[in-house]
Amino acid sequence: QVHLAESGGGSVQTGGSLRLSCAEASGNTYSRNFMAWFRQTSEKKREGVAVIGTSSGTTWYADSAEGRFTISQDNAKNTLYLQMNSLKPEDTAMYYCAASTSYVIQPLVAYEYQYWGQGIQVTVSS
Repeated sequence: QVHLAESGGGSVQTGGSLRLSCAEASGNTYSRNFMAWFRQTSEKKREGVAVIGTSSGTTWYADSAEGRFTISQDNAKNTLYLQMNSLKPEDTAMYYCAASTSYVIQPLVAYEYQYWGQGIQVTVSS
């Protein structure tokens, strides 16, 4: 069983920064082809924020995240990161870590991912 655990969320003011982490908590090893960050609010469906191909290091970003967010990985620690800078109130959401053991065709689409963390809240105040 794969268990993803997010950490690093919290509350910041507009313009602030946060770094989210996602660790594989069970200690199981598995082939993760793609790792991603998604976010969701009560008003919007889950949307892809950033994706990384674990072997290639290729990244994809949502337009809203491009230039402000950076996705990265530490394979030795089995940990995924999302550095978020210049945060805006519209970035307020529950953020989820996701993993796919398959090749994905649409990296920023939620149904491509088989494993999900519980989510962590990020709140940006104006």
